[in-house]
Amino acid sequence: MGEPIHVKIILFVLSVVAWTYFIATYIPWYILTFFKRRRGNRVKATQFIQFDTRDSCTYRASDNQETLTTSVFKDCSTLDDMFTRAVGKYGNKRCLGTREVLSEEDEVQPNGRVFKKLILGDYQWETFQEIDKRAENFGQGLSSLGLKPRRNVVIFAETRAEFMIAMQACFRHNFPVVTIYATLGEDGVCHGINETEVTHVITSASQLSKLKNITDRIPKVRHIIYMEDQLSRANTSGFPSTIQLHSFTKVERIGQHSNYSKSKPSRDDLAVIMYTSGSTGTPKGVMISHGNLMSGLSGQCQKVQNLGPKDSFIGYLPMAHVLELAAEIAVLTHGASIGYSSPLTLTDNSSKLKRGCKGDVTVLRPTLMTTVPLILDRVYKGVMEKVNEGSTFQKALFHWAYNYKLKNVERHFDTPIINRLVFHKIRRLLGGRVRMMLCGGAPLSPATQRFLHVCFCCPMLQGYGLTETCGAGTIVEADDVVTGTVGPPLWCNDIKLVDWAEGGYTVKDKPFPRGEIVIGGGNVTKGYYKNPSKTAEEYIVDKYGKRWFFTGDVGKYLADGSLQIIDRKKDLVKLQAGEYVSLGKVEAALKTNQMIDNVCAYANSDQTYAIAFVVPNKKHLTALACKHYGFSEDADWELLCKNKDMEREVMKSIQETAAKAKLERFEVPAKIMLCPEVWTPDAGLVTEAFKLKRKELKKFYQADIDRLYG
Repeated sequence: MGEPIHVKIILFVLSVVAWTYFIATYIPWYILTFFKRRRGNRVKATQFIQFDTRDSCTYRASDNQETLTTSVFKDCSTLDDMFTRAVGKYGNKRCLGTREVLSEEDEVQPNGRVFKKLILGDYQWETFQEIDKRAENFGQGLSSLGLKPRRNVVIFAETRAEFMIAMQACFRHNFPVVTIYATLGEDGVCHGINETEVTHVITSASQLSKLKNITDRIPKVRHIIYMEDQLSRANTSGFPSTIQLHSFTKVERIGQHSNYSKSKPSRDDLAVIMYTSGSTGTPKGVMISHGNLMSGLSGQCQKVQNLGPKDSFIGYLPMAHVLELAAEIAVLTHGASIGYSSPLTLTDNSSKLKRGCKGDVTVLRPTLMTTVPLILDRVYKGVMEKVNEGSTFQKALFHWAYNYKLKNVERHFDTPIINRLVFHKIRRLLGGRVRMMLCGGAPLSPATQRFLHVCFCCPMLQGYGLTETCGAGTIVEADDVVTGTVGPPLWCNDIKLVDWAEGGYTVKDKPFPRGEIVIGGGNVTKGYYKNPSKTAEEYIVDKYGKRWFFTGDVGKYLADGSLQIIDRKKDLVKLQAGEYVSLGKVEAALKTNQMIDNVCAYANSDQTYAIAFVVPNKKHLTALACKHYGFSEDADWELLCKNKDMEREVMKSIQETAAKAKLERFEVPAKIMLCPEVWTPDAGLVTEAFKLKRKELKKFYQADIDRLYG
């Protein structure tokens, strides 16, 4: 007996609905994925022989072969033009946001120490028109205080809205901005202020004490303008009578009633003198013109798909770093908003927040963010720590979902159901809406890059650039699923490889050309401030009038035209047996280890092996010591780091990580030392961008180096 007619009708309708859903959803998705795969696998850069010599080969982006770009918008010739354009187009839209500080409380730790904790409210927003007016008033106020066009002014402050307002004011009035890291020591601050001969310093209230300590060493400074804190009043006492102090709002009020004629900058005028982090010695001031930054931005913006007013960006990296400065200018130019943060308030478990207070990413829910490997390595370790704390079923589910999605990502497919069921909680760590992240500043390990791409369900773009090239150079494309490369040249510059015979790298190497990376284009800066000899050493102008910068990094071009960083000339050490050890490569691999917070590899040419100095993760090392060696949770940290059993355990863990990373035997450190000290910029062992200061680390640990090689 057959099924009733109404059952057949229902089954038929359900069948039609199912097939319609399949055709309407999966076929377009498959077609789209097919084209994404074709685009991701295409040749992205090709050899551009015009600039080649016998010992070099030059590559240019394959989809921009005619001429390099020099501006984001054709009708803009300076940075002020770009912001003015944005104000005219997005005037009433929110522009810059700062979280309200509701209160500050003391929190007593188990060991009796007291830490200040913040309770924060919502973001308070100002529109493009309001920011434009504040920048105009502040610029007029600086003129009223005697600052003249083309005279340098220092900004020495943390990343915040007033930093960007001051920058825009200076761009508009043609005051070159000297940026100095807020974490720089007194000697570095003095060097930047004195070398640039500034009379006006813009700072934050929290930095006044540092400036007060050096007033006798900065004789030309006459005005200090400080950005106020929300809760506490600035301590302005104790400064000599030769220096006048003004609040940021006071200068704005002065400018509101002033009407000085502005000296409009040109493309060739200096916009910024940016002091590098100084990983190899005294910081050098890089001279960046309006035209340099415009060129660099034209290449960088092209890589961020659909950048526009619907985007929000979280600003927390130092604005004295070219990566953050260029990113913030880029997003404002396209009408996106910036919510300001800091590494101490970024996430829900950040150290400066009172327990229960939401972190800045949770409140802002940004769509775009820049970051550096140090932070991403911490995020990676934090996620894995949470996973390992789960039940056996939860851990098995996560690893199954991760491996399943990883296979699909490598085929250019996505897994929307898995994303929703498994990875949405991880995405919420960064607010849940991030659609693109750009990582720069140092090499990111392929394992971390792939992990974050999978778990945060958005492209993890790795870029390569330097202060001397306005942060521009290369950026991995959003649809490229390959790890371990930094992408093809941007539309604003060519990149050539030049033979480095001493290291054994040549452009004739097979299967791919290798050599020192040299970047050429409008984004290559003017040189080093008051340092013509160093400028002549690292910059050249060829017979075509094109400016090139020798980076000191070593790379190779892959078959698809992507650049891969394989060494750094100063990081490459030849061992006694003739093998070359790339210290940066070893460090990037070992930083993925959960037992390690930071690591510095070291090698001597008269030795047969490398060694390493390791800052261990306190939580993991203490847990291991308690579980297997009978230590208590409050064990003395310094004694724990000196314990030989702990050293052996970390060494064993390092060997396992090195094997997974496929390091060569001679690349794996044969001996290590566990360092109880945290390497911070204040200690002088890392730069303000948290790059290792090898010279300072070597000096600090010289006795231990002798012992390990003894």
